Amino acid sequence: MIRINELQLPLDHPADDLRKAIVQRLKIKDSDLLEFTVFKRSYDARKKNSEITFVYIIDLQVNNEEKILQRFADDKNIRPAPDTNYYPVAQAPDNLTERPLVIGFGPCGLFAALTLAQMGFKPIVLERGKDVRRRTKDTWALWRNKVLTPESNVQFGEGGAGLFSDGKLYSQIKDPKFYGRKVMYEFVRAGAPEEIMYVSKPHIGTFRLTGVVSTMREEIKALGGEVRFENKVSDFIIEDGRIQGVCLADGSELRSRYVVLALGHSSRDTFRKLHERGVFVEAKPFAVGFRIEHPQSLIDHARLGKYAGHPELGAADYKLVYHAKNGRAVYSFCMCPGGTVVAATSEPERVVTNGMSQYSRNERNANAGIVVGIDPEKDFPGGPLAGVELQEKLESRAYELGGKDYCAPGQLVGDFIRGKPSKEFGEVEPSYKPGVKLGDLAPSLPDYAIEAIREALPEFGKQIRGFDRKDAVLTGIETRTSSPVRITRDYETLQSLNTRGLYPAGEGAGYAGGILSAGVDGIKVAEALAKAMLADLGG
Repeated sequence: MIRINELQLPLDHPADDLRKAIVQRLKIKDSDLLEFTVFKRSYDARKKNSEITFVYIIDLQVNNEEKILQRFADDKNIRPAPDTNYYPVAQAPDNLTERPLVIGFGPCGLFAALTLAQMGFKPIVLERGKDVRRRTKDTWALWRNKVLTPESNVQFGEGGAGLFSDGKLYSQIKDPKFYGRKVMYEFVRAGAPEEIMYVSKPHIGTFRLTGVVSTMREEIKALGGEVRFENKVSDFIIEDGRIQGVCLADGSELRSRYVVLALGHSSRDTFRKLHERGVFVEAKPFAVGFRIEHPQSLIDHARLGKYAGHPELGAADYKLVYHAKNGRAVYSFCMCPGGTVVAATSEPERVVTNGMSQYSRNERNANAGIVVGIDPEKDFPGGPLAGVELQEKLESRAYELGGKDYCAPGQLVGDFIRGKPSKEFGEVEPSYKPGVKLGDLAPSLPDYAIEAIREALPEFGKQIRGFDRKDAVLTGIETRTSSPVRITRDYETLQSLNTRGLYPAGEGAGYAGGILSAGVDGIKVAEALAKAMLADLGG
């Protein structure tokens, strides 16, 4: 197998031109090209008013492969293709009597459970929330009717927090073993569009992702695993530094010496219980800020120029960062093209925002978090759970500023920069449901965060014309950008530093950020757990 990098073609090229370009690049006959696949397709829009081209990475098979590789030995863009297939690291024995537990059924728990099931370990998944169908109804009840179900919402339930998001499937993690390809492959097998295997910034979208997740759940069950919804873990059974099982909220116990802890970043009660039981937990940095909304057309024209609206490019996104004079980093987070801002609280009398897009990304507005990085040593000293307490305090304040009915506080960008309360919307209509109450956002975040964001917005306007337009809408607040804690694990075994058999994983444990990286981490801990089980059995 040969890989060609940096193969460029015009944006509107006919499909047949790709094969012709491969043949021309390798200087071979068409009959010598046996087959090819697109490993990745991207584009560079930095020079948006010049010609935008697609840039391909192609994997292919040809006659006389060794001879061709020798001919291009000095060409860094023509090399042997790496093996990106996934190979299981273990296989459970037929007489296995102990079953691993997976706590949480977000992206990390999903892939941990699926990988264990595919290796024959028949995991039991414990999810505090409901299945995707009932969870969706509960989530809409908050958005439409201001009725919160604390165990079934944007944060909790089948699919985790990633379900009600843009379904973005890209990450900057190092992935030398190509676990990310397995994540994509399993999503496609379960019904996701095949293009996610090769486009540069793949996404599925919320409604399509719900069907994908439920299909994967059925595969886990077909392989002998179990998925138990509304089974909240309330305590941990730990003896002599070893996990022995868990206690459930209904008073029952479930014994296992092998537990994947795939919590989401909002499992605050579980963080507290782990800390109480002596499991090593430490505070980690996260970020706080607001959601900002602009017309998607503004972002498209700013990023794509004359190609704005081109069907092959879709809705444009952005990524921004600015270092403020007070030393704070301000950056865009979880940008959702053609999406909506959603109510993402999981706790009564608190307000949290997040962003979501459907696969089509055709809603009127673009939205993203504009957040400020904060650090435990400087901003919230006081122990491992101090970040949790800060989040709770800020979210309660946002609830009060929004009118105490799950509406969110908001302010127009122009008024925010000037420090003036907003009274009415301009052309940009906020998408957040249940609704936005205009006023002054300054009391919603620490002064250093407000100061840094006020300074950053005009600077972002220099990078994206119109970003700081006066009637763009800020909606508060964004606090759950990542977990405020790390349930620290051993680098080699991936087990808790001081609790053997407990495998902290994913976003809640502080080892992932987003669907793809969480899924990859789930695969890693599943492999580590499987090898440990076999080693303990003497296999």
